[in-house]
Amino acid sequence: MYNLAEKLIAEFLGTFTIVLISTGSICADQYLAVTGKPNLGTLGIAVAAGMAVGGMVTAIGRISGGHFNPAVTIGLWVTRRLGSLATILYWAAQLLGAMAGAYTVKAIVSDSFWEPVALGTPALAPDFSRTHGMALEGVTTFLWVLVFFATVVDTKGASERIAVFAMGLAVAMGTLLAYPFTGAAMNPARAFGPALASGHWTNHGVYWVGPLFGGVLASVIYDRIFLRQRSP
Repeated sequence: MYNLAEKLIAEFLGTFTIVLISTGSICADQYLAVTGKPNLGTLGIAVAAGMAVGGMVTAIGRISGGHFNPAVTIGLWVTRRLGSLATILYWAAQLLGAMAGAYTVKAIVSDSFWEPVALGTPALAPDFSRTHGMALEGVTTFLWVLVFFATVVDTKGASERIAVFAMGLAVAMGTLLAYPFTGAAMNPARAFGPALASGHWTNHGVYWVGPLFGGVLASVIYDRIFLRQRSP
């Protein structure tokens, strides 16, 4: 059994890695485009994000539960699987990890490569409204949290190996869909870290309202329909 401090460190490290890889891959894509080399594209960025989530859930998810996302944590809170104080502390650890990940990329990557992409800060497409942005971020986060509940929370769900694959796949497929339109944060911490480091706060509320609503909805649906109503 791990204590709270160990769980918070795990949440910090997990979120740090997810933000480091997600924002770093966007900066790498920009570098490759500028230097005339074959770039990663949306597929490469999606694979990187999915592998980061899957890798950290595999490595340290057993310590803290592998949230690494305030939208997952609030889902566990509304279904009474996590206390209020622990929820606040988890959020703090996740936001600090996101900040550390973003500032690490900023310290390593040249300004000429991270500034054009605002350090990977998610942003709405020019013809994409805030309402549509919140809806798309909400739907993709809904899928992430639904997969989390179905494979991690549900003790009769998939095996641990399948759970890890499913989590990474959920993030990758969400990124493939949403990246061109919203930047595919699906995680308030993923949006907050690079926004703070780059000073790019445009439409920042979209990346809190959409994911948190999607996380709450997914957790309540799975809890009320598939867990509590399951026959003995």
